[in-house]
Amino acid sequence: MGAPRRLGLMLLPWLVCDCLSLLLLLPSVESMCPEPCDCQLQQHLLCTNRGLRAVPKTADPQGILTYSLGGNFIANISAFDFHHLAGLQRLDLQYNRIRWLHPKAFERLTLLEELYLGNNRLVALAPGTLRPLAKLRILYMNANEIGRLSTASFTGLGSLVKLRLDGNALASLGEATFSGLPNLLYLHLESNHIRWLSRGAFTGLAKLRFLDLSGNQQSSLRHPETFGPLGSLSTLLLSGNSLQQLGGGLFQHLPSLAKLSLSGNRLAQLAPDAFAGLGALKELRLDGNLLSHLPATLLEPLRSLEALDLSRNVLAALHPAAFGPLPKLRELSLRDNALAVLPGELFTSSLALQHLELDGNAWSCDCRLRGLKRWLGTRHSQGRLLTVFVQCRLPPALAGKYLDYLQDAQLLPPDGTDCHSGASPSPSPPPATGQRPREQQWQLILAPEGLGGNSSRSPAQGGPRSLPSASTMHLLGVQEGPALGRGSGRAEPTPATSLPDQLGSSRPSLPLAGPAWPRRARKHHLAPSAAGAPLVSDPCDFNKLFLCNLSVEAVSTSSVTVRWWVRPHRSPRLLGPVRFRLLFDRFGAAVKFQRFVYLAEWSEPAATLRELRPDTPYLVCVEGVLGGRVCPVAPRDHCVGLVTLPNGGTAGGPDQQLLTLVLLAVNALLLFVALAAWVSRLVRRKIQGRRQAAPVHVRQMYSTRRPLRSMGTGVSADFSGFQSHRPPRGAVACALSETDLIEFPCERFADSSSARRGDDHLLQQRFAD
Repeated sequence: MGAPRRLGLMLLPWLVCDCLSLLLLLPSVESMCPEPCDCQLQQHLLCTNRGLRAVPKTADPQGILTYSLGGNFIANISAFDFHHLAGLQRLDLQYNRIRWLHPKAFERLTLLEELYLGNNRLVALAPGTLRPLAKLRILYMNANEIGRLSTASFTGLGSLVKLRLDGNALASLGEATFSGLPNLLYLHLESNHIRWLSRGAFTGLAKLRFLDLSGNQQSSLRHPETFGPLGSLSTLLLSGNSLQQLGGGLFQHLPSLAKLSLSGNRLAQLAPDAFAGLGALKELRLDGNLLSHLPATLLEPLRSLEALDLSRNVLAALHPAAFGPLPKLRELSLRDNALAVLPGELFTSSLALQHLELDGNAWSCDCRLRGLKRWLGTRHSQGRLLTVFVQCRLPPALAGKYLDYLQDAQLLPPDGTDCHSGASPSPSPPPATGQRPREQQWQLILAPEGLGGNSSRSPAQGGPRSLPSASTMHLLGVQEGPALGRGSGRAEPTPATSLPDQLGSSRPSLPLAGPAWPRRARKHHLAPSAAGAPLVSDPCDFNKLFLCNLSVEAVSTSSVTVRWWVRPHRSPRLLGPVRFRLLFDRFGAAVKFQRFVYLAEWSEPAATLRELRPDTPYLVCVEGVLGGRVCPVAPRDHCVGLVTLPNGGTAGGPDQQLLTLVLLAVNALLLFVALAAWVSRLVRRKIQGRRQAAPVHVRQMYSTRRPLRSMGTGVSADFSGFQSHRPPRGAVACALSETDLIEFPCERFADSSSARRGDDHLLQQRFAD
């Protein structure tokens, strides 16, 4: 045992020395991580927002890959600040005050892939400063004060993919400025002061896909060679400049361009071949310019165009074939221009159009808009077009009304002009003496007071048709022209008989063309004179022509009664009588929950809605249900707003809610009183019990003055003799005279003092014997 112990003691100094040497060889955490920085993440030095004025020193930080120094007050970068960070891959120096970079500041950072120098105060970049960064892929130099770039500024950055130079003070781009960036894909040059671009400014950028030149000060672009090297460019942004002229064929060398933005410039006219060569363009933005007209062949090369924005210009007219070459057009904006009329065939070839914006123009609702109105009605009925707002400005009688809710008879020819080429009704013989022209008859019958009005609500998706549907017109005996189908909408319907006669004119009506539907045995109460009433089979036509005068009769806190009126009509026997459906909803509700109430057949044109909330605004609408079908257009012309009365607004009957609250309060008060009485009684009992009970104190545990009293039957003769000589006890005896183990003082024992003295005397005599 002694030999191994002595051997261990001999080897102990050598083991301690080895451990100390290993500890000295390992790099210390404090030496690798500067004091104000955070090194909790492995291989990441986080020194952002530390108030640093210089790059902190680190001792041999070989394992650091990311170094973040953003948000400090560093003003200069010396040649030795990153001398030991040979393995660094990401360096962030954004939001500092850097004005100067030493030409050899990044000499050892050969593995660096991302360098962020944005939001500093760099004025220039010395040639060769970035040359050692052969693997650099991302370079941010935005929001500095750089005013000039040279060919040597980016020499050696063959791997660079993204370059940000936006927000600087660049005034021009010289020849071959970016020639050393063959793999560049994204180039940001927006928000500079660029007024001049040399023809070879983008030489060497054959792979560039994104170029942003918006927010500069260019006034003209004329030479196609400017964008000639950018054969792979897909996005070009030129918005927010001062462009007044675009040369013909300017973009002819950009076959892959998919998005072009020219918005926010001062373009007043465009050359017919301005967009030549853009066969792959899908999005074109021309909004916010001064365009007053478009050449007829301007958009012909754009066969793949899907979105066109011409808003906020001064367009006053458009050629009927302006959008003909755009078969894939899905979105078109013409809002906020100077348009008054549009030809009806303008959008006939735009079969893919889904979103059309026409609001913000001074529309003149006359016969020249009939073609547009029919096209909109057809597209809405097919569900292929979103809502289009065309609000009339002229004539004054129709100002503020929407085109889709006007009848063709209301679209009269303007003064001194005539409508041609399908925009006017087909020619008909002149009316007889004393007979109104057909347009006036249509206006009197189809557009009485209240039907032509418009609500302030926006039209629902799928606007109403301008005339009764084809089925209703057929049942009325009206023959359609060859172009009245859903695809054209050019010609007016030519009635076989006078339409006012069919709709219940004072003159005798002619028989309907075609077989008449047999009437039901039971007469409809809404049409007592149904023999001469017009036949209706479309719910949309019923809502527009026969339903009117919705009003509120009675309002209470939880119910409301509405009533409406229906003009005489007939419905086909196969469809049955017209039913009514009420829609009501609360204003201001976070979650819209529309509720419907269906009325039974042959019911009165009135309904009472119950279980409403008091003091709440509601919107109530009514529409017809014909053959189980409803109109896909919201019944905005047959709606009424109301507010239910607040609680206590009616004098009949007590307030049930208040009565319930009073009863609950009374019950709670009674329960509290009963509980308090029970608790007080319990407390009183405990207090009385404590007062009646006498205090008991232990005085002696073992008596030393008297011998122990024998327990049980085995009693000695001496003790028996002693007890025989005791005088008899009184009426009240105390246990203290029996020489028990424990004595209890008690006031109830009458002979306590005398008995004690007698016992002592007897004991002395007994033991003396």
